[in-house]
Amino acid sequence: MKEDIIFNLKQVHDRIEQACKNSGREVSDVQLLLATKTVPAGSIRIAIEAGETLIGENKMQEFRDKDSELKDLNIERHFIGHLQTNKVKDVLKYVSCIQSLDRLSLAEELHKQLQKENRTIDVFIQVNTSFEESKFGLSPTKVIPFIKEIRKYDTLKIKGLMTIGLLDVEKEKMRPSLQLLRKVRDEIYDAKIENLTDLKLSMGMSQDLELAIAEGSNIVRIGTSIFGNRFLGKEIWNENIAE
Repeated sequence: MKEDIIFNLKQVHDRIEQACKNSGREVSDVQLLLATKTVPAGSIRIAIEAGETLIGENKMQEFRDKDSELKDLNIERHFIGHLQTNKVKDVLKYVSCIQSLDRLSLAEELHKQLQKENRTIDVFIQVNTSFEESKFGLSPTKVIPFIKEIRKYDTLKIKGLMTIGLLDVEKEKMRPSLQLLRKVRDEIYDAKIENLTDLKLSMGMSQDLELAIAEGSNIVRIGTSIFGNRFLGKEIWNENIAE
């Protein structure tokens, strides 16, 4: 298992490097996030000890269940799944960033809890750029009004936008949903919202990381290409399906 994970990590980094070269971008501009949904703590440890530093989980329970086995490691943790408001207090124990902020009620609950803890947190706004009912996220046209609304919550530090692009066997059918996230970011810049000048894009997974990097992604979230297929045909990116 260890040899497989280390080999797979090298393959993924090679893909990232080649995608950056093809797009005229610096490799340092793209960060690898290990998508560790259902991945055992032992496998995560192998990847971290091989040099990785960033993991993302879709469920608070997985952070909790794996914490005792990983707490000795220097890991940055992001939450990348749909976050229920009643799990906010618990998930904040583990993460430095919420990549899936998609509604005002969640922003309010995060702010309330963060005020109690006298801290701030980084957030990415999740955008549904594929317009699929199986995915959460704001409509692209609602992103700027949403940002203006949550600016009153000074505990939330907006760092970027996140999307789960359309997955298809034909790569060019996936590109428009990735291009759209970049377009939304450009519209935010055009709106000249104060202090929002360096927004990152979190998009791209095992199937579409090259396209995502070509369209400006700064964080690619990779699981299957590193840890193997853990889902046996399940519709992994239907966020409405409970695991």
